[in-house]
Amino acid sequence: MTLQPYVYTNNQPSNDRPRRRTILLVEDEPFVREATCSILESAGFEVLPAEDAQDAIKVYEECKRGIDLVITDMVLPGRTGQQLGQDLREHSPELAVLVTSGYSNPEHEMAAPESSTYFLAKPYSKRTLVEKIEKILGPSPLGRAAKQAG
Repeated sequence: MTLQPYVYTNNQPSNDRPRRRTILLVEDEPFVREATCSILESAGFEVLPAEDAQDAIKVYEECKRGIDLVITDMVLPGRTGQQLGQDLREHSPELAVLVTSGYSNPEHEMAAPESSTYFLAKPYSKRTLVEKIEKILGPSPLGRAAKQAG
């Protein structure tokens, strides 16, 4: 997989441009991964997709600190989303991780602020996903709001 950098098309000097926030999306179901990528891109995020934990670690190693948030499915082949988050935090302790699952488990629904791990139950709406991301990261520097995600 070759990562393509986002190319800005306006004429502002590069120092004045807000940086698009980058999300590493880890989802083993192709349809869900593609749909979620589309939602996130339409809300103004740069998305780096990965199909499993091994692929996610490889993408992370290529980007390192350029990733603002990891969104991962709870259940991945060979590893859980929480284990993946712990692995990535060995290199970046401040990295925020949003774990999603269709299996509601109340112990995962509470944010763990000390470890920056959050939970979102599936299915979720576009608006709910973007609102959750903005709650974790703060409002987008590009001015996109959750209400625009519909």
